[in-house]
Amino acid sequence: MFDRYEAGELAILVHIDFSAESEREDLEELELLVSSAGVTACGRITGTRNSAKAKYFVGTGKADEIAEAVKLLGANIVIFNHALTPSQERNLEALCQCRVLDRTGLILDIFAQRARTHEGKLQVELAQLRHISTRLIRGWTHLERQKGGIGLRGPGETQLETDRRLLRARIKNIQARLAKVSKQRDQGRRARSRAEVPTVSLVGYTNAGKSTLFNQLTSANVYVADQLFATLDPTLRKIDVEDVGEVILADTVGFIRHLPHDLVAAFQATLQETQQANLLLHVIDVADPRKTDNIEQVTKVLAAIEADEVPQLLVCNKLDSLDDDIAPRIDRDDQGKPIRVWLSARTGAGCELLTLALTELLSGQIVNHQLLLPIDVQGRLQGLLYKFECVESQSFDDEGNMRLTIRLPIIDWQRLLKKTAGELNQFVIERS
Repeated sequence: MFDRYEAGELAILVHIDFSAESEREDLEELELLVSSAGVTACGRITGTRNSAKAKYFVGTGKADEIAEAVKLLGANIVIFNHALTPSQERNLEALCQCRVLDRTGLILDIFAQRARTHEGKLQVELAQLRHISTRLIRGWTHLERQKGGIGLRGPGETQLETDRRLLRARIKNIQARLAKVSKQRDQGRRARSRAEVPTVSLVGYTNAGKSTLFNQLTSANVYVADQLFATLDPTLRKIDVEDVGEVILADTVGFIRHLPHDLVAAFQATLQETQQANLLLHVIDVADPRKTDNIEQVTKVLAAIEADEVPQLLVCNKLDSLDDDIAPRIDRDDQGKPIRVWLSARTGAGCELLTLALTELLSGQIVNHQLLLPIDVQGRLQGLLYKFECVESQSFDDEGNMRLTIRLPIIDWQRLLKKTAGELNQFVIERS
C-alpha cells in the first residue's frame, strides 16, 4: 500500500537522554524490546539533548553518525527509543536508506507477533492501522490524479487518497467487529455480577511474572517466557478461594512506560476486565532495579484507563531472584488488612499466603447464623443449605424443629436469600 524499505534482522539502536525526566526512556528496556521482537542489535548510538529537532529528531551531526553506522555495520533497520513524527521517520529513512522504526512501532510489531486470538489480532490491526494512517507517503508517484478524456477518466483521486480511504474503511470495519466482542464481554461480566462471582485481575509491568503466577494459582498452561509482552491475549479462569467460593482470575497484557495511545484505545475491550474487577493483584518484579519506577508507570496506566479506584494488593514476586534470603510473608496495614504479599511464582513459595490474603480481602464478613427450621420447610431448605456446604452442626428439639449452625461468606448468604426470596431470614434465631 505504501513504499517502505524492508525490515531485516540487524538493527542500530538510538537512545537520547533528555534533560526533562518525563521524556526519558530506558536503554536497557529498549534492548529487551528489540530482543523480544527477534531483532539483533549490532550497534548503539547514544546522545544527550534538551529537546528534539524537527527534521531528524536528533541533530544533523548525530543523524549523519547514524547513517554512517548503518553503512559500516550493514544494518538494515534503525530503531529509536522514542516516538518519532511521520516526517522525522521519512527524513531519516531517506538519509539512512533503510527502515526506521520508533518505540511505538516496535511495540506494535511485538504485539502483532504475539496475537493469537481473533480479538487480539483485531485489536493489534486496529492499533497498527491508526499508527500507519499518519505515515502514508507518496510511494506511488506513477499514479498521479487521472485526467479526463476518453479512456482516461478515473476516480479523480491520487493513490495516496485511495490508500487513506481504504484505511478508514478497514478501521471502521474492525471497530464494528470489536464492538460486538465488547458486548459479549459485557454480557459475561453482567452474568458474573448477577451470580456475585468476584473478579480478580492481574496487572503489572511487562515481564513481572503475571502469567507464571496465573499458572500457579489456576494450574493453567498459559504461555510463559522471560521476555517483554509474552502475554497479549487475556485469559480467564475460575479458582476456588476458601470462605469466598468461585473467583474469576484474569491474566492481562503487561503495561510499559509511555504505553502508546493507539494501544490503549485498541485494547479498551480487554482493559475493561481490569476496570471492572473487584480486586487488582499488582505484580511487581522485586529483583528489577527499576521496580519503583515500574510501579509508578503501572499506576499512571491504571489512572489512564480509569482503574485506579479499584482496590489493589501488591504481589512482590521473584523472591528467588534476590541475593538476600527473604522468606515469603504478608505485610498488613494498621487495621490488620493485607496490603502486600511476598512470594515466588516460579517456585510456588508463598502462593498459599496469597490465597489467604484473597480470602481475607474478598470474603469481607463471614456469616455465622443459628437457624430454626419448622417441619414443613425442613426438606426444601435443608437441601439448599447443604448444597452450599455451609452446615456446621444439626440437631432437633422436642417439637421436631431442626436447629442448624451455618457458616459461609456473606456473598453466599446473599445468594441464599435471593434463592429463597428472603424466606431464610425469618428462621434466623441468632446472628454473628
